[in-house]
Amino acid sequence: MTKSAFIAITGRPNAGKSSLTNLLVGEKVAIVSEKPQTTRTKINGILTKDETQYVFIDTPGMHKARTKLSEEMVKSIKNSMEDVDVAILMVDAAKKLSKIEENLIESFKSRGLNVILLINKVDLIKDKSELLTVIDSLSKLYDFAEVIPISVKNRINTELILPAVDKFAKESPHYFPDDLPTDQPEKVWLAEIVREKILRTMREEIPHGVAVQIESLEETKTNKGEDIVDLGVVIICEKSSHKGMLIGKQGATLKKIGSIARADLEEYFETKVNMKIWVKVKEDWRNKEAFILEMGLGADD
Repeated sequence: MTKSAFIAITGRPNAGKSSLTNLLVGEKVAIVSEKPQTTRTKINGILTKDETQYVFIDTPGMHKARTKLSEEMVKSIKNSMEDVDVAILMVDAAKKLSKIEENLIESFKSRGLNVILLINKVDLIKDKSELLTVIDSLSKLYDFAEVIPISVKNRINTELILPAVDKFAKESPHYFPDDLPTDQPEKVWLAEIVREKILRTMREEIPHGVAVQIESLEETKTNKGEDIVDLGVVIICEKSSHKGMLIGKQGATLKKIGSIARADLEEYFETKVNMKIWVKVKEDWRNKEAFILEMGLGADD
């Protein structure tokens, strides 16, 4: 008998949702950065274990919408909680509950959702009596199916998450191929790898105004007959001044982004990658709905 469970992973920006998705799936399907709002669309991470298929929906961090893009991100969160079997609310053990999390809990109440509370970063709390106080206060806010204190980074109690989720799996066919780790189109995933490297390389605020598009992808051979992947990548930014910052002095910043992205891409393709990167300016693209949809960043994509 095959079963499946659809699980929405929710929480404030930078709560560790993407790291958790990657951990549960067993490989990298969501990009990770210290900057908030790294995830822009809902990402389905898929784990098939024995007869059960778990579909983890890594949602953008809930936030106040300020652009057309962020409106789509908030809409994506709400869409992600429709028809799931269980939701995971991920909170930071070292931070007070924010309005964002309070709103999510109200949303759970209105839907009558089954919710597992994960209190992340418990390794930062040295006084365990303080942790018990945190667990007690959060437990009073909602009738959580389970409350699990964890640390994704240090792998504390993370082995308890799948058994907790498994209780909500239902008899059904598997909706995705058993060996598929994500339902993201390949070009979208490759673009996200490059965007992750931009987020990690740039210290300024411009990364949120950056989008990445894979313009060309061709598996070919070198003159020596060796396999190689030719990749054409376009980085889109909102201002000419941002373009200069992305390229850097004598192209140094762009070379660094390309170099660290290539390492991940070569691991993915298991062969050498030749990557050409261009930077283009599209003024205020985050408020242009047609462009957002064209880039596959709409809530329904």
